[in-house]
Amino acid sequence: MASTTPVLKSLGHNMLRPLGWLGLVMLWLAPGVQASDFFITGLHTEVKEGVYLLDADIDYRFTDDALQALSNGVPLTVQVNIEIERVRNWWFDAHVATLEQRYSLQYHALSHQYLLRNLNSSAFYSFPNYRAAVQAMGRLREFPLVDAQLIVPDESYRLLMKAELDIEALPSPLRPVAYITPAWRLKSDWYSWSLTH
Repeated sequence: MASTTPVLKSLGHNMLRPLGWLGLVMLWLAPGVQASDFFITGLHTEVKEGVYLLDADIDYRFTDDALQALSNGVPLTVQVNIEIERVRNWWFDAHVATLEQRYSLQYHALSHQYLLRNLNSSAFYSFPNYRAAVQAMGRLREFPLVDAQLIVPDESYRLLMKAELDIEALPSPLRPVAYITPAWRLKSDWYSWSLTH
């Protein structure tokens, strides 16, 4: 403690005040301070024709900042990350597969329609209102995960899933604000599901 006292004295009150503010800002921006705004509310897997298929429901709750940008024509891109791991008791879990599903949601002012595009398949849908578009985006049905032959019987497997807003996909003038504003860091917690043969 004695060795740090001269350093603190040499900084003086004028330097300590900004450092204190910086600490408060870093605490405000720290991950985990904001409650999750996306929620994975249900998940189910089954095997059909030798392929594991995923059904999942995601509740997307965009903040006022994101909704205002959407209403002004800014597309919002959502990314769903899925990982499959083989659970090992005495070693690190073994990676089996990583998958990514991406959607773009945009409001078209002239038609008053919400446009939803599946960026993986390029499928395109239009909806008369925001609620219908977000509900459709949150329903994953029969999403192909992995070949059933890769899942070894009598082994334990875990599926991990997370949904988040892709800040990198925002228009470049908006990105700096989005990076430092908690209202833009929208994501779910990781959802874990046991995958059985």
